[in-house]
Amino acid sequence: MTWILTHGVPWLPRINGSPAAKSVGVRKAAVPIPRAVAALGRLEPGGDIRILAAPGSSFDGGSPRITDLLVVEGQTVRAGQLLAHFDSAPSQRAERQRVRARRVNLVRRLSVESRELARYRGLTVDGAISADELDQREQQYLELQGQLHETEAALLKIEADLSNTELRAPIDGTVLRIHTRVGERAVDKGVLEMGDSARMEAVLEVYESDIARVRLGQRARISSENGGFKGQLNGVVTRISPQVRQRQVLSTDPSSDADARIVEVRIGLDPGDARKVQTLTGLKVIGRLEA
Repeated sequence: MTWILTHGVPWLPRINGSPAAKSVGVRKAAVPIPRAVAALGRLEPGGDIRILAAPGSSFDGGSPRITDLLVVEGQTVRAGQLLAHFDSAPSQRAERQRVRARRVNLVRRLSVESRELARYRGLTVDGAISADELDQREQQYLELQGQLHETEAALLKIEADLSNTELRAPIDGTVLRIHTRVGERAVDKGVLEMGDSARMEAVLEVYESDIARVRLGQRARISSENGGFKGQLNGVVTRISPQVRQRQVLSTDPSSDADARIVEVRIGLDPGDARKVQTLTGLKVIGRLEA
């Protein structure tokens, strides 16, 4: 009896019009096994990297200069902690002093004017002065009140501007990089970068052809492409970007497609693993998402 190989599956020849294969076991077609998704990526602090900028302008109309820088790269800071002073502070303090003095003067003048107004009203009742003179005195009092309100509003603005002469940390985190030093004006890149390195994440660039096999809650294993850390990190998919963009993390393989379109997938690392790499922001990694 001769076996016939058809599409890789052996069949017996037909005997008396019936397939002889019915009398023997025939191997079933293989079921496709789901493929895991692999992608290059980088380590980042949880919640993205914050780029802290300086206020828009200083007393001379330009970008302010840093007069004091109170942190260094790698330093851990708390939310609200003072990071830097700008040179716009002295002029703002002087303006605040001037407006405060004007406010004190207006309060005193209003006190005197209030007593005079009460006296004029009494004289009007007695017929000693005319109603027109009383009206003029009341008008002066109202104008002083308006000036006091404007001065108080100006004082509030100055206090707000003074807060912009200091740079404070918006979150608990780590200073990752400083772009502007003492004596320099703040540049387009901002003063410094910081992030919450206690909650490290891996940002994977998944090819658009593979993104359909990625889902929230999917487990992932992260390894270093160049030996930046030993072993593997574990985590879970926490966010899938809704935008397809151009690749940023390039492979060491010179033949790789630098123009490939990808979707960013964020992997929240398990707390124990996050602590191992909290000083390795930007490290290139390889991620493997379980099928």
